[in-house]
Amino acid sequence: MDARGDQAGTQATGLRATIERWSAAPVVFLHRIPRWTLLAAVFVLLAIGMIGSGWVAAAGLLVLAAVLAWFAYLNWPALDGSGRILRIVALVILVGFAVGRALEQF
Repeated sequence: MDARGDQAGTQATGLRATIERWSAAPVVFLHRIPRWTLLAAVFVLLAIGMIGSGWVAAAGLLVLAAVLAWFAYLNWPALDGSGRILRIVALVILVGFAVGRALEQF
């Protein structure tokens, strides 16, 4: 930690460093595409998950959950407690809906 009490300047090691290196190019790509494109992709995946049925709906929601988990993992060190809880709750809800859609419970 630096004098301000945050973790600025610390270097990731091990698995985190590997995932951050692997993620650099996709994150730059996502940053360069128009914002509406990413928003549309999220909307399409969510629509597939909510309107579709069976494994197709579950796949749409699981892809969305995987992307959210990836972003949550990358941002985890910078998040406070409420941010971490919010991301965990969102992931649990998405995966829960995906399982429900896969089992055709709702």
